[in-house]
Amino acid sequence: MMIAAGHDVMRERGFAAFSAREVARRVGYSVGTVYNVFPSLDHLLAAINTATFDHWAEHLRALLAKDPTDRIRTLVEGYFSFARENRNLWMAIYDHRLPAGMALPESDAARRAALTAIVIAEVVRELDIELSADIARLARSLIATAHGHCLFELNGTFELMNEPDPVAMALGRVRDALKQA
Repeated sequence: MMIAAGHDVMRERGFAAFSAREVARRVGYSVGTVYNVFPSLDHLLAAINTATFDHWAEHLRALLAKDPTDRIRTLVEGYFSFARENRNLWMAIYDHRLPAGMALPESDAARRAALTAIVIAEVVRELDIELSADIARLARSLIATAHGHCLFELNGTFELMNEPDPVAMALGRVRDALKQA
């Protein structure tokens, strides 16, 4: 209940204006009760971001379930569409940093890894090879490529550079990397 309310607050307000007090208000409890459930604001934020990863993975699975002929294009376009449609949630993943000494709970790490696993599986499928550490590493690099292009689109950098089609640009770089593989 608190994670769902926190997710709504983050979607509406973004990371900079996020408030545990607002989460408490929405669920009808005191902020102290929130901190009885989550030991710190960082724990609450981590749980909310993990929920965003869950939604993002579902977004990609739904797009891929349509069985497109170009699944790599679907992944790149899906990366951008999720970020565009969920800008505050997407940005919060990258705006929040766990404090030194705080580890992400294993269950959260596993849920977050599901998103990367989708990409790895599609890279294996596209290249028609067996999974290896090198292929997993390549998939993570492709995610970083799409991420950088997406971030530049959302923060206006590509607009300043007069780049009209960041998705096509990202897809081109991903395809180049896959050809090299």
